[in-house]
Amino acid sequence: IFDIPTLVTYISQFMTLMPGDIIATGTPAGVGLGQNPPVFLRPGQRVVLGAEGLGEQTHRTVSTPRHAGT
Repeated sequence: IFDIPTLVTYISQFMTLMPGDIIATGTPAGVGLGQNPPVFLRPGQRVVLGAEGLGEQTHRTVSTPRHAGT
């Protein structure tokens, strides 16, 4: 729950950040759990992740098998 400048300042205290370094910031605002009603990914949906200058990755969601006892 910190803004990007605060994260960069903090991380820079214990490591050198170089151009191209990526800081994973976690879940962005507007996630499905925070919607009313909640919205979740369903099997077969497509998720596209990308970063300018690095390209994109595309993944299809699948159902998670339920294990005995869960």
